[in-house]
Amino acid sequence: MEENIQVGVIGAGTIGNVHLDALKNTPAAQVAALCDINPAKLQTAAEKHNIAATFADYRKMLKEVDLDAVYVCVPNYLHSKFAIAGFEALKHVFCEKPMAMSAAQGRAMVAAAKKAKKVLAMGMTWRHMGESRAVKEFIEAGQVGRIYHVRVNLIRRRGIPGLGGWFTTKAMAGGGGLIDCGVHFLDLAMWLTGNWEPQRVTAATYSEFGRRMENYVYTGMWAGPPNFKGVFDVDDYAVGLVRFPGNCTMDFQVSWALNAEGGNSIEIMGDKGGVRCASGKPPVFFSESNGHIVDITPQYADRNPFESEAANFMASILGKEKPLATGDQAVIVMRLLDAIYKSAKLGREIPVA
Repeated sequence: MEENIQVGVIGAGTIGNVHLDALKNTPAAQVAALCDINPAKLQTAAEKHNIAATFADYRKMLKEVDLDAVYVCVPNYLHSKFAIAGFEALKHVFCEKPMAMSAAQGRAMVAAAKKAKKVLAMGMTWRHMGESRAVKEFIEAGQVGRIYHVRVNLIRRRGIPGLGGWFTTKAMAGGGGLIDCGVHFLDLAMWLTGNWEPQRVTAATYSEFGRRMENYVYTGMWAGPPNFKGVFDVDDYAVGLVRFPGNCTMDFQVSWALNAEGGNSIEIMGDKGGVRCASGKPPVFFSESNGHIVDITPQYADRNPFESEAANFMASILGKEKPLATGDQAVIVMRLLDAIYKSAKLGREIPVA
């Protein structure tokens, strides 16, 4: 295959435009078609990115345009359906996070990819940060030693997206803040540590702001404006503990809205050292050297993570690389999310199925 990969993008909303910008700066990619059911969004994005072939029906796009790959940038409940349709049309597929609505849907996507012998790449952008790669290299070099605990914090003080719309409707999103943004940090924590075997989980979820959304006080809203007559039947705060093999644990708290100071971080504790990263500040390694306690702040090259995703996906299609975020790993993340929600519903610790 020549390095002129014909790409179709399904979804002309905010995240679709982010990926269109990234693809524009990816030499191997050529966006040949764009699909969205919203005529205004479709026209605006097509004009901005100079895309001539536009469609309201993804099936028509897959049939009429000679595409090599498709990007799935639509609400969560459509991820599995559209990805599988892409594989059935013998296209490579890049799917935005979360993978799907459940691990079962994710496994169906992986099976379809393998049957079609096509690449399935997942949109786990945090893995593509220069910071994340530097931290992983330190960990793999043994700087942290045996990891025994990980702490995940992703706190938005007021960060509910599209209040009353599909983001806050369980039937369309699968959940709230946990599956929307928490999925990034749960994935990142397991990727950094190399621990992909969650065994048991105990968790709780809350909907304190969403259930009285007409009184929701905020300063800005992504994917807005709000629809106070819409639906909010998902979590705006989730907290829990995950057990891994080898006496290793991970605690997490994720919020869309909380009366607490906002901020993100992943803290990894090992018997030789520790690290704090993904906080919006340079990562710091906490260790010892020559009988002294030391802090190490690595320097690293960085780049646009969405452009890195696009370049990695194109290289994977060409057989030069493998996807940094695979479908098999995404299924594990979905298994963990399924278990967290089930534990919260049952009010007790459960095995990760």
